[in-house]
Amino acid sequence: MYFYPKDETRGCTAEACAFRDSHEAFTDAGAEVIGVSSDSVDKHAAFAARHNLPFTLLSDEKGQVRKDFGVPSVLGIIPGRVTYVIDRQGMVLHVFNSLTNTDQHVNDALDVVRNIQTEDSV
Repeated sequence: MYFYPKDETRGCTAEACAFRDSHEAFTDAGAEVIGVSSDSVDKHAAFAARHNLPFTLLSDEKGQVRKDFGVPSVLGIIPGRVTYVIDRQGMVLHVFNSLTNTDQHVNDALDVVRNIQTEDSV
């Protein structure tokens, strides 16, 4: 599950497209990708269609899910960018927090998911 500031912004679009481009690797490893921002359901639908995003985008307009996960904001204004890898029992196994390093969110998450898959197959 990754939290991002806003649909159609440069960094958020790059991150979403990176998750899109790696989506098959995530699903092959048994993982599901879910993006969360405060944008509306309609904005998410347009964003997903425009960029061919094959994963779920959740609308957190009131910021409750962001708050529940403890996602920080930058300067108290800009919603943070945090990726969580969560196992099937709901345990958070990895957290990556960086507003600017969008590729690392995808790379780290995929590494953790692949490691889980390897451990589960042993």
